[in-house]
Amino acid sequence: QVQPVESGGGLVQAGGSLRLSCVASGRTFSTYAMGWFRQAPGKEREFVAAITWNGGTTSYADSVKGRFTISRDNAKNTVFLQMNSLKPEDTAVYHCAARKYYRSSRADEYEYWGQGTQVTVSS
Repeated sequence: QVQPVESGGGLVQAGGSLRLSCVASGRTFSTYAMGWFRQAPGKEREFVAAITWNGGTTSYADSVKGRFTISRDNAKNTVFLQMNSLKPEDTAVYHCAARKYYRSSRADEYEYWGQGTQVTVSS
């Protein structure tokens, strides 16, 4: 099993950039697909991006496509979310999650979750 821990959130102006990191403990990190989800106040958790166990395939929500990039470094047990051209509507708590091998956009298919990191985008 793995235990994800997110970092890198903060306050940024609209149009700015942030890079989130998620370090997952455990010796089997390279066998897990990783996903990023976000939850804004009063809203349901929504899919942001996901990457397969070997980094070969990625997927994105339409709302972030072309602005966000997910990547991973299996040697460092880390997955990244590079967020550019941030908008106020990107404000949310961002969670990292893990599931075996293949990516999914469904939160209920992920087994392990981090506590989240707050991203706030001011207008």
